[in-house]
Amino acid sequence: MRIAMRLAVAVVVLVSAHAAWAQTAEDVIEKSLAALGGRAAHAKIKTRSMAGTITLVTPVGDIPGTIEITNALPNKTRTLIKADLTSVGAGPLVIDQRFDGQSGYVLDSLQGNREITGNQLDNLRNTGFPHAFLTYKELGIAAKLQGKETVGDREAYVLVFEPTAGSTIRQFIDAQSFLPTRFVMKVNVPQMGDLEQTTDLADYREVDGVKLPHKLVASSSLQSYTVEISKVEHNAAVDEKQFVKP
Repeated sequence: MRIAMRLAVAVVVLVSAHAAWAQTAEDVIEKSLAALGGRAAHAKIKTRSMAGTITLVTPVGDIPGTIEITNALPNKTRTLIKADLTSVGAGPLVIDQRFDGQSGYVLDSLQGNREITGNQLDNLRNTGFPHAFLTYKELGIAAKLQGKETVGDREAYVLVFEPTAGSTIRQFIDAQSFLPTRFVMKVNVPQMGDLEQTTDLADYREVDGVKLPHKLVASSSLQSYTVEISKVEHNAAVDEKQFVKP
């Protein structure tokens, strides 16, 4: 009798383990989209404007600045960063990165204005608004489930997104909440080569039916910084000129 009971328990455990293992990348992505508010809520979003602070980590201490991010369908984005680097002998910093869905341009007060090309341009083309999980298939990006890893003290599913051009992204999805908590990608920086950057996502808050991380902590061998969002507005009119080279 004991042997039969042990065998029955073993079968239940085996079936449960197989059910968990059988979960696919698409299953995890769909559950994550639902946790983020669902497809219907995301479909209502045409533009997004965010504002907040950015803190740059330097050898002489943290340097505060401001950040503004504007997005519009189908995949347009502008990021404006301002900071005072006088303490490190560099003066005012203004980075104005613009992407119109196909081409990109940066106005950079320190390194000079330039076209965005190569790997960085491919990565911008591979993003999606209002969320990359909605557009990866139509962009031809393959998604694979790579198992689970621990992020902090919590288990997370690891999704690997492989585009036809651009950087592969490892996306970590919390196994309980199904909210994205981290992504890791290698970016090619001119004159610096390939750099791996890890970005942690936290402080999710609901805005107009969708959940957005209000805190991002990014780190690499080149630069570490923290972004904290204080304001989010959806579907306000935006000037299309801000996405193109001035």
